[in-house]
Amino acid sequence: MATFPTLKTGAIAQYPLERKTVFSTAIFRFVDGAEQRLPRYSSRLHQWKINLSLLDESELSALGDFFEAQGGRAGVFTFTDPWDGTVYPNCSFDSDQAVFSFSGISRGEAVIAVRENRV
Repeated sequence: MATFPTLKTGAIAQYPLERKTVFSTAIFRFVDGAEQRLPRYSSRLHQWKINLSLLDESELSALGDFFEAQGGRAGVFTFTDPWDGTVYPNCSFDSDQAVFSFSGISRGEAVIAVRENRV
């Protein structure tokens, strides 16, 4: 299985970094106005928004090549949480689009969203 690439420093992300936990609940409303709530899945899922800047050409190319090889959100890869080092083996990109820009030597930038998938 593919692994999300690290930067030359060994880091996965840079600050500011966003991480959130997602839950899903199904709500059934009855004719009398009562509601019944059930979890759609048994555990929480994680999502990360990774903003990278001051990347050199090789780092930006590695991220772009990895994104392309995964086919956007179609692929599945292993991702290490930059906050606590937990390895999540079933992750994918949250979108089929990512922002990659290069404006000069060591001036590459990328914005990528990663999400954990249900097992």
